[in-house]
Amino acid sequence: MTDTTTPTPPAAPKRVIPIQAEGQVGSAREEMVSLYKKSEKIYAREVQGWFTNWRWVMVWLTQIVFYGTPWLSWNDRQAVLFDLTTRRFYMFNLVLYPQDFIYLTALLVISAYGLFLFTTVAGRLWCGYACPQSVYTEMFMWIENKIEGARAKRMKMDKSPWTVDKIGRKVAKHAVWIALALWTGYTFVGYFTPIRVLGEEVVTLGMGPWEIFWVLFYGFATYGNAGFMREQVCKYMCPYARFQSAMFDRDTLIISYDEKRGEPRGSRSRKADAKALGKGDCVDCTLCVQVCPTGIDIRKGLQYECIGCAACIDVCDEVMDKMGTPRGLIRYATQNAMEKGWGRSEMWARVKRPRVLVYSAIFMLVVGSFLVSLYSRPPFRVDIVRDRGALARVVEDGYVENVYRVQLMNASEQVQRYRVGVESLSQASVKGGEDILLGPAEARWVPVSVRIPPEVAARMGAGAAQVTILVEQLRQADRAQVDVREQTTFMVPR
Repeated sequence: MTDTTTPTPPAAPKRVIPIQAEGQVGSAREEMVSLYKKSEKIYAREVQGWFTNWRWVMVWLTQIVFYGTPWLSWNDRQAVLFDLTTRRFYMFNLVLYPQDFIYLTALLVISAYGLFLFTTVAGRLWCGYACPQSVYTEMFMWIENKIEGARAKRMKMDKSPWTVDKIGRKVAKHAVWIALALWTGYTFVGYFTPIRVLGEEVVTLGMGPWEIFWVLFYGFATYGNAGFMREQVCKYMCPYARFQSAMFDRDTLIISYDEKRGEPRGSRSRKADAKALGKGDCVDCTLCVQVCPTGIDIRKGLQYECIGCAACIDVCDEVMDKMGTPRGLIRYATQNAMEKGWGRSEMWARVKRPRVLVYSAIFMLVVGSFLVSLYSRPPFRVDIVRDRGALARVVEDGYVENVYRVQLMNASEQVQRYRVGVESLSQASVKGGEDILLGPAEARWVPVSVRIPPEVAARMGAGAAQVTILVEQLRQADRAQVDVREQTTFMVPR
């Protein structure tokens, strides 16, 4: 019998790099070189200090806002709700429609320029104190420390064989992590589905497929990023780590190690005289590395992995206090200040440099324009669409009629009355828009017909003429009348 199987091609040989030892001609040894380095787990040490306290203030502040806002009520509804089903976006007293998408664009521009401004002045403040990745990593690390113990205990536990105590602590840690992550996902979905209604759906197992997906997806992302990936997100996934250098200059406040004061580093007793030993103030305790959430050594200078959390400043100040030397071996400073020996007054004077002033001017201009536009925003919106079924027609008594569909959107949470009229068209009459009543945040399409006498149509001639549709919000006892005008065309048939 003939073998019809396809012969397997020979495997490609693995590439090896011949390395020739020094002084040996013609002899070589083979060594496998890995192109990838396995990342080592970072065991961040707990630290106390002024900057650490501020980080926790920001953790509490951001999470109170995030977890608490969906539970606030406003006008018998959820205070902040992005209702995608009805396409209404409620933010306290504001009711926004998809047509108000420009405000989201303005918020993004404000956020971008704010990031440019703050980064130019003081580096990665956002990353160190308010970024969700940093905030949730801080929370997950706190849980880990409380359940598994301090840094040394965690390192010893991970190297030890599995025991009942180790399994119990690991299970408890991950159970709390998962609970927090799911609660985070639940809160996130609560901004799009009323959170109390969502709670009832959870209890009765009546959640929709998209709600289940986003609770699990957002929860999984929180669990994975804050519990496992941590610094890998900041190093490799976050684009800000890559382009932040474009916003830095030599007068940007960054976390800096005073090399002139600290070197040459070396351990010594508290009573020893560093100058007599020919050493600097740095005792090479490596605590600045142990507390760093990204695992870098700040003594090597500015590195893109530094998120500006200032944990190394707090722990170094503690060491300096114990050694009886002044604080500030690691501190917020600029490159020019470190090189030229500037004091605080000289360093802060450089904050008012042209780059910062330009960013500040643009930032204030955008913020001012946004607030003015938001304040002057009319309490209702109008869209005009021509009836495509009948662009223009001649009706009884020779009148020329155009039919429009007027969309009225009440952007307030009170019942409003409207009237539709027409301007800039001689002897025009309107039918269908006399008295329109809209409920809170209601939108409705209203058919409106505009007619002109035959003699006016004859003077206009065949073709199109500009016409202004006027929508009036009728005066109430406590409010002034508001008018909105929209331009459209009036067609005269041949």
